[in-house]
Amino acid sequence: MSFPTKKIVRAGIIAALYVLLSLAVFPVASGAIQFRASEALTLLPLLYAEAIPALAVGCMLSNLLTGCAVLDVVFGSVITLVAAILTFFTGKLFKNIWVKCAVGGIFPVVLNAFFLPVIWYFCYGELEYLYVVQVAFLLLSQTAVIYALGMPLTVHMYKLKEKGVGFLQP
Repeated sequence: MSFPTKKIVRAGIIAALYVLLSLAVFPVASGAIQFRASEALTLLPLLYAEAIPALAVGCMLSNLLTGCAVLDVVFGSVITLVAAILTFFTGKLFKNIWVKCAVGGIFPVVLNAFFLPVIWYFCYGELEYLYVVQVAFLLLSQTAVIYALGMPLTVHMYKLKEKGVGFLQP
């Protein structure tokens, strides 16, 4: 797979936006109860393959800049990478953009909700909250961000891409 300049630049912008959106809501972007606005970008692999590594890099940089433990930086980024890959392939299965978003959003929600608390246990020792409570908080916050922010953003970008708007077209 080749990456022409436009795709490399788009990947850089996605990674930078992920970091900026994470830092913009920093006090609530990390921890057991989190609202990471940058997770709205996790549906972009439905539109652009280059969003896959961009999201992983953005997550890694965000976690580094916010002082996360090394295991959290590494494995949190791996979770984002796996979710992005699964979201990308979901986009290949469905034609309707709303269905793509609805199904593709499941992966970042579920993988983050169920695996992040496990990583946090190994990074930070005792869980701040019970595992089940952390999963519930993450399910709620990830669902809110991805479906309330990410879905409308992705649908709008899809429509612009279909119209052939400059930077958004393939």
